[in-house]
Amino acid sequence: MEHIVIKGARMHNLKNIDVSIPRNKLTVITGLSGSGKSSLAFDTIFAEGQRRYVESLSAYARQFIAQMEKPEVDSIEGLSPAISIDQKTAPRNPRSTVGTVTEIYDYMRLLWAKVGKVHCSICGKMLGKQSASQIVDTITRMPEGRKIFLLAPIVQGRKGEHVKVIEAIRREGFVRMRIDGQIVTVDEDIRLDPKKTHTIEIVVDRLLVRDLQTKDGEVNANRTRLADSVELCLKKGEGSLIVLDAETNGETRFAESFVCPEHPEEDIPEIEPRSFSFNSPHGACENCHGIGSVLQVDESAIIPNPRLSLSEGAIHPWATSASRTGFMSQVLGSLSRKVGFSMAIPWEKLEEAIRRIILHGYPHPLTVEIQSMKFGGTYQTTYEGVIPNLERRHSETESSYMRTQIEEYMLELPCAVCGGRRLKKEILGVTVGGKNVIEGTDMAIDEARSFFVGLIPVEIAKGPSTLLRTGELRRANDGNNSQIALRNSQITDGSMNHRSACISATTRS
Repeated sequence: MEHIVIKGARMHNLKNIDVSIPRNKLTVITGLSGSGKSSLAFDTIFAEGQRRYVESLSAYARQFIAQMEKPEVDSIEGLSPAISIDQKTAPRNPRSTVGTVTEIYDYMRLLWAKVGKVHCSICGKMLGKQSASQIVDTITRMPEGRKIFLLAPIVQGRKGEHVKVIEAIRREGFVRMRIDGQIVTVDEDIRLDPKKTHTIEIVVDRLLVRDLQTKDGEVNANRTRLADSVELCLKKGEGSLIVLDAETNGETRFAESFVCPEHPEEDIPEIEPRSFSFNSPHGACENCHGIGSVLQVDESAIIPNPRLSLSEGAIHPWATSASRTGFMSQVLGSLSRKVGFSMAIPWEKLEEAIRRIILHGYPHPLTVEIQSMKFGGTYQTTYEGVIPNLERRHSETESSYMRTQIEEYMLELPCAVCGGRRLKKEILGVTVGGKNVIEGTDMAIDEARSFFVGLIPVEIAKGPSTLLRTGELRRANDGNNSQIALRNSQITDGSMNHRSACISATTRS
């Protein structure tokens, strides 16, 4: 038959309709909301096609498949087994991108974690492994007389009570450990909240940086003790240790894996797939939390009319009559007398230094004279500044109305710390093929396809077009490159080869 013929369809809003749909052609069903489009496509045609397919199976197979009821229809002719693609709205997560939705980014994270080359985030030098003796040499160069703790990290930012971990530390004879930044003894009754993340480190040794240099090949007992403690830390900490300054609580992290000889204090975290996820605190930029942009106060929105003076309401958030005659007006008046400017001068004629103080704050104390029905006298305070005041209130308020009001004075701008690249600077220093993971997602899809296919060894990659068509790419030794290239190819076939995987998924349909 050349048509699918439906007679007497009565599902939901359908009123006993008859329709003939041509086979092997794309047919679009349109109509007003509630007119019965989904009832015809999903609840009638698909439901009957699926029901007939299930009935064709054996009794044994049917027990594992959900049975569908026969739709309210007189007859359907020319219908083959049908499939339905569910309607799916765009993700609401602001961190979602084309790469995360299509799972390309999952394979990219795994690839960068496995074969990525680590570089120093300060000087860009490629980092190599550091031996225990090199770590000892670095510690011996610390200031003489400094008291330090050698810590072995055991649990890093994981939820749970960690009862077995704590018991194992007790059994191994250690006396102290640091839990969430607090040093405790193993004899204490330790109970951790299983719903919160915790960090546990063993205090392997406490010592003074004193007399650690070897002289004329003689055995130095202090250096030997330090070397033994460092090796034990690396063993318990699986290749990493922390040197804690007892006076300042400053931390210096060392690892057998990667360290920059010129910047040994630079903290290089353990490289794993979650390190490249901007949905995880282990990889997301700490300033923008992995979104890539932050809301920042726009000066032009605060001062929409620079011809007005402060007394006339030049500062728009404080331009209400209550603000101009209330506490903030008194604070600005005290600031003007302290710094030396007039409240009656138009904003555009104030000196740049004065405008900077008004917008960003004044660190020195001010004496404000207040006269009101309830209070009269002087009040000691500091001037916070218009921009810090709005930013603080925006972050602290629990009122959605207040937050919306403040956001009228804010713009969404690229994060100043990560430059809109969402990840920590240390993670952006890991490269594959000369590109970090964000640069990999910034490429257009067809460009990215060629890039990842080019990373596959020559003896495997006989040609990207052949491999992609035959599926041999899935069986290649470099499975990550294969999956990335294959999924890029699927997007390219969908006429999106000019797009990149970093585009926000909320902007795509």
